[in-house]
Amino acid sequence: MKNKRNFLLNVLFVFMVTILLLAGCSSDNTSAPPANEPEKQGDSGPKAESETPESDLYELGKEELEVSFYGNYGWYQMPKWGKDPASKWIEDNLKVHVTAISSGGNNAQKLQTMIAGDELSDIVWTERGADVERLREAGMLVPLDEFIEKYPNFKKHLSEQHLAMLRSPDGKIYQLPNYYTQQPNGNAGYAINKKIYKELGSPKLETTDDLYEYLKAVKEKFPDVTPFETGLAKEGHGIDQIFSSFKEGNLSFTRFFGVPDGDKIVSIYKDPGFRESVVFVARLMREKLMTLDANTQTEDQVKEKAMNGKFAVIATFDPMKMLAAADAELKKNDPEDGYMFIQPIVKDGLDRSKIYPGTYNQLGWNVALITKKAKNPEAVFALLDWMTGPEGSMILNWGPPGPDGYWNGFEADGVTPKFNNEKYLSDPDTLAEINGKAGDLVWVGNTMFLDNTKKQMLSNVPADQIDFSNRWQMEITWATQGDFTEFLNWEPAPDSEEGIIRQSIRDIWLTARAKSMYAKTDEEALQILDKAHDDSMKVGYEKFLDHVAKVWAENKKALKK
Repeated sequence: MKNKRNFLLNVLFVFMVTILLLAGCSSDNTSAPPANEPEKQGDSGPKAESETPESDLYELGKEELEVSFYGNYGWYQMPKWGKDPASKWIEDNLKVHVTAISSGGNNAQKLQTMIAGDELSDIVWTERGADVERLREAGMLVPLDEFIEKYPNFKKHLSEQHLAMLRSPDGKIYQLPNYYTQQPNGNAGYAINKKIYKELGSPKLETTDDLYEYLKAVKEKFPDVTPFETGLAKEGHGIDQIFSSFKEGNLSFTRFFGVPDGDKIVSIYKDPGFRESVVFVARLMREKLMTLDANTQTEDQVKEKAMNGKFAVIATFDPMKMLAAADAELKKNDPEDGYMFIQPIVKDGLDRSKIYPGTYNQLGWNVALITKKAKNPEAVFALLDWMTGPEGSMILNWGPPGPDGYWNGFEADGVTPKFNNEKYLSDPDTLAEINGKAGDLVWVGNTMFLDNTKKQMLSNVPADQIDFSNRWQMEITWATQGDFTEFLNWEPAPDSEEGIIRQSIRDIWLTARAKSMYAKTDEEALQILDKAHDDSMKVGYEKFLDHVAKVWAENKKALKK
């Protein structure tokens, strides 16, 4: 969960425009979205033309509204409500007071205790899947269909496909997604140390063969540098990106240990692209071309190497925030030093446009549920609907509006923010504080509105004056992420037959992945995979893969694919 949280924080943090942004800069950026693009973002299916009269909607601010909130994660701790600029504005202007319930570091036990004692919070923020359905089947959740139809923002910005994916088996919707979108986003990919690359003559670095030769050159000339950095390989970081380089249309199938074959999901251990990637990784390890302690190193150790320029190439699921900080640090001594993202590495002969080092999904990761403990469920929904709309999105991510703020209301369309560039130049620290809290306060993030707004603001800024994260997201990473949405909800309930099988298969997978990295020969690496396949078959591998295929088929139907 920590990785998910870091990603969410990164997505929000990069909204900060650093002092590199110069007021009045201009550029002929023909790819910038038109002025009204955020207005169009949710249009992917038929929508009802009628609007509910405002008099029939719950009016935030007409009375004090007390809301209790529980984040169902061991790592999650909601910031003290009213102590940051965004939530204080909501408290002062909308009279909303949110009381957090802590998991105490043991979210599963805490949720069970709340259920048993009939003490659920008004809002539960959790993963899609088993917990949602457990609460629904117990009759503890409020169906939201009527509210979605009645209020403006979710109705506008959630597509018909989104709604279909959110429906529970009874046909009703009980969950509102975080960071939902209809366009790519994400930070996974390959990045390089610019100084080392230049000193080695800036060679072609496009194919896996190019990468291998480049890493050998790094090892020879820079013996104190790690040629290829993976990040936390025990989590799949780095080695999953290498797998992506050997297979077109690869959507991180290591998550469920299988790959599509027609309308079936089959063993990943027999997949040619996966087998090639495992052999490639083992070769890099044998020849000391990659992180030797890839399975045991910590995040702090990886960050330290980044800050000191101690790796030549990195590929991982989300290096953006780490590299942004390291890039700024290295540039203090040498403006030509630092990092840059490159297009995904690809096996020679494959179509690079179909190589995805990372994925996104259209519904984010978490969902907000309104429980029947809420005294006024419609008022709670009205708050969430406001949060996902333009005003709520701007306040939570940019702070309160006003002439002294980072933005001051909207243009005539009611959607396009009026930004205050001078504020960015004079007070970046306050915005950093707002961004730092936003990851834990944005429960229903409207990704397309936020991303398109950011693009508009940066459309007239020359590329070399845009901060690191924004630049490489817009130039490379967003466009190279694959859409994983059709495979969502594949995880079976832990106590189901498929869920029990899945745990056994996962144990086999983790052991095989670690052992194969240290194989002494290509043949040994492949033998490890074959044994893992056979061992998995003995514990019900086919039944589990059939379950994933069934969910996949249902998702495609919902998405009208």
